Amino acid sequence: MGVDAVLYRQVRAGPVRRRPSYVSTDVVADPHDVLLDLLKRVRGGGRTPLLDRIDPLGELVVDVEGVPQLLVELRCLAEVARAPAEVDQVRRLDLLARRCQNSRDAEIRFEGD
Repeated sequence: MGVDAVLYRQVRAGPVRRRPSYVSTDVVADPHDVLLDLLKRVRGGGRTPLLDRIDPLGELVVDVEGVPQLLVELRCLAEVARAPAEVDQVRRLDLLARRCQNSRDAEIRFEGD
């Protein structure tokens, strides 16, 4: 049922914990496969190497350092978006990416089924 984009915020590890944990703070859901349909249109063209790695059955993590590349590639999706639902999906993903970019302790995970 699509690939959801989830913004996670890092919860700092305490003195006992070795690894930090994450908590989800926002989700751009894709119950109707809108993102997957857009990805099919741009995949393999060489303009979206990051988005090309999204797996509908897996997970792709984009940390704050990868967000500038993600924003560039989202513009490619915006170019092929036709229907209002597609335009809205790209807009919501762009807003999510900008929220991530403004936080040092965040990441976006594209989570497939």
